[in-house]
Amino acid sequence: MRALRFAAALASAALPALADDRVEGEHHGTWTFTYENDLLAGTDRYYTSGVQAAWRSPVFVPPSWLGFLTDGPGIVFPRGGTPRWGLSVGQNIFTPADTQVRDPDPLDRPYAGWLYGSIGLVSYTAREYGSIELQLGIVGSGALGEQTQNGVHDAMNIDRALGWAYQIKDEPGVNLIVTRQWRLNSDPILDDVAVGMVPSVTASLGNVQTYASAGLMLRVGNELEADFGPPRMRPSISGSNFYQPDGRWGWYAFVGVDGRAVARDIFLDGNTWRESRSVDREALVGDANAGVAIVMPFARLTVSYTARSREFTTQRNTAQFGSISLSFRF
Repeated sequence: MRALRFAAALASAALPALADDRVEGEHHGTWTFTYENDLLAGTDRYYTSGVQAAWRSPVFVPPSWLGFLTDGPGIVFPRGGTPRWGLSVGQNIFTPADTQVRDPDPLDRPYAGWLYGSIGLVSYTAREYGSIELQLGIVGSGALGEQTQNGVHDAMNIDRALGWAYQIKDEPGVNLIVTRQWRLNSDPILDDVAVGMVPSVTASLGNVQTYASAGLMLRVGNELEADFGPPRMRPSISGSNFYQPDGRWGWYAFVGVDGRAVARDIFLDGNTWRESRSVDREALVGDANAGVAIVMPFARLTVSYTARSREFTTQRNTAQFGSISLSFRF
């Protein structure tokens, strides 16, 4: 937490003071805590765990050196949008299907961890949302995947994963991720319940993950204007870490699909400059997800389930995992 506060201090020194027209009831921004785990979907393989803490600022006035983005031609960010910036820290863990052998099957997904921090900028209107995020971190033993997974397994009296000696080797990682989303809602169809859809496109470039994706989320509920969908961890298409409640209890349910064309995935392709375990990656990967969001006057809770198609050619089963996210404005 000290490192995150230090990063926030450095970033705030480069960014101006908050705008006077900050959102009512929001003085210091939004904290979002996201937890993803395959055990929530009844499995224990492939993408097995992810945790992230993210902070998004209140509305602020961007400095002039960001004007080419926020006031640009509307490609990265919508014209006339409301800007926010943010920080996050997270960890993702990947394992093969069989974690009880000390020398894992070379045709199965390699063990890997990804520990990272990020800084990002978003801008949005009532109907459009754009974000750009820079992730910096480490893949390999320095990501502490073994310690995290086996520490949790010990605490829960679950068998340890035994093959971490063969994980992806240490490598610094960088990803630049750009996302555009559109929020299209109907008029209320029953009392104050409306239906809507959120199309999304994303591009990621880096030595960790390089891909292009597109997706569509369908929603029904009475709080469709509170956000642009539930926050999730990359490479899933993520909604907005911030939200804007209207002071009442509300909800929406959602289903979505998205597809990725993958050119690079270090967790499957192995290290960039060193020999390591690897498998033959699938070029096209699809996700299907469903869940519900509860928007309260003081918090937002989202719960979802995701099924992911094969990510490598020798993968025997689809990956499945659950996600829980809790956000607070303060």
